[in-house]
This record gives sequence, C-alpha cells and structure tokens, in this order.
Amino acid sequence: MACLFVNHLTVADFSYLDSARGLVGESWIVDIELEGDLDAQSMVLDFGAVKKRIKRAIDDSIDHTLLVPLQAEGVQWEPGTQDTRLLFPTAMGAIEHVAPPCAVSAMDCAEITVEAVAQHLESVLQPLMPPSVHALRIGLRPEAIDGAYYHYSHGLRKHDGACQRIAHGHRSRLVIEMDGQRQPDWEREIALAWTDIYLGVVGDISARANGRIRFAYDAPEGHFELALPEHCVDLLETDSTVECIAVTLQQRLRQHKALEADRRLRVRAFEGVDKGAIADAHE
Repeated sequence: MACLFVNHLTVADFSYLDSARGLVGESWIVDIELEGDLDAQSMVLDFGAVKKRIKRAIDDSIDHTLLVPLQAEGVQWEPGTQDTRLLFPTAMGAIEHVAPPCAVSAMDCAEITVEAVAQHLESVLQPLMPPSVHALRIGLRPEAIDGAYYHYSHGLRKHDGACQRIAHGHRSRLVIEMDGQRQPDWEREIALAWTDIYLGVVGDISARANGRIRFAYDAPEGHFELALPEHCVDLLETDSTVECIAVTLQQRLRQHKALEADRRLRVRAFEGVDKGAIADAHE
C-alpha cells in the first residue's frame, strides 16, 4: 500500500461552545492522509479529486458552523427540520442559540477537542472514499502565530453564503504599525480585550436587559438568534466584516492613544488564516 498526504488542504473556520470559555471562535488548518492501493493511474487518489471532493465535504460539514458538544453537562438541545434550539450553560453565563440545522454541527462528545473533531470528520469522509482507500486520517492544527491573536465569533446578516450564520468564528492574528514601526504592546492589548469575544452589530440587537443581550435577524438560510452575557460582547456600529473590523480598530486606537493626525497608523486584521483586511489611512 501507499500513503498520499495533503498538508493545508483547507482551513475550517467555526465557533464552538465550551463549558469554561463560553463561545469560542476557531480556525484549524486541515491536513489529510490517505492510505490504500494504487489505481490504474498508479495513484491512491488523484490530487484533483482530493481537493474537490474532500475539501468540499469538509467545508460543507463543520466550516462556518457552531460546534456543540452534546454530552456536556446541562445542555438543552432541540433539533428540528426548520431550526435547532439550544441552551448551553457555561462559566461565563448561559448561551442561547436558534438557527437552521445547516448552521450547527452536533458532536457526540463532552468537549470540543482536536481529536473529537478529527474523528467526526473521518466519519463524514470515509463513505466518500473509493474501495482502494483503506485508511483515512485527518490532522487538525492551529496556525503557528508569532505574536498576538484573538478568538472571535460573529455573524454577517447581509451575506448570502455561510458567513450569514450568527455564531461562526475565527482565530486571528493582528499586526499594528505606527509610522512603519510595529506595536506589539498594542496588539497584545487588543487581543486581551477580545479574548473569546462576540463581535455584535448594534443594528442586530433584539433585546437587552439584566446583563444579557440578544441578537436576531433573518437571512437567506433562515432565522437566527443568539443570546449571551454582555461582558462577552463588543458592540460594533458597523457590520462585523473583517474590513469593518480593521477600520474600527484603527479608529479606536487613534482615539484611545490620542494620536496626532499626521501619524500613520496601519492595522492588518486577519480573518482566520492568511486572509484579512488592512486599514491604512491618515485621520
């Protein structure tokens, strides 16, 4: 037998529920190994098929969804054909979520881990393999980041693709430069403030009382709601696209640091791995 591997086949961007941390945005790089017999082309599987068939299956599975560990203590889970309803207790406060089934990935585990998600993906992918493939292994890993990063979740109501889902997220780098000099202290300051944060849009608020805030909207996939403690949220006046995030961070830094108008402040905000937006303008 032979073994075929593809490193960095894709990146899974998602959020998951954690009993200690609450709602966590994450980005994991996906590596894959296929072990099997050689076919008529002397291949285990054509790279084109790997990239198309397997990448698509991964993207259609956990990517841009909310991962829910169904065996976690206190979970209230109501699946349905039109929507799924969820109440998840955490040390940060209870999280409520309503969304179409396509926006949720239910996991038969007590905690979302690399091992649990890899096992789930292997079970999804195995039926797609030809008989010549005898073993399939999924590797998941976070991006190696030298510097500050933060985990954030959000939803883009106006998006016509999977980004419309109200609770999906990313693990993201941040690079800040002033007059061409990097500012690692400012990067760490923002990353600390945005640890496991939900970036909510003011226009999506449907209720706010007793230290809790609820967001709700209708999008092409259906109706979405998310309620969580206010201390887990940073409210944006704009949409929460990465373009708006970069500009918002630049504007806040310029104001909080009382920077003169002629100082050049450049913010490179990432949305997961190797993609993002730059705010690079004078006041």
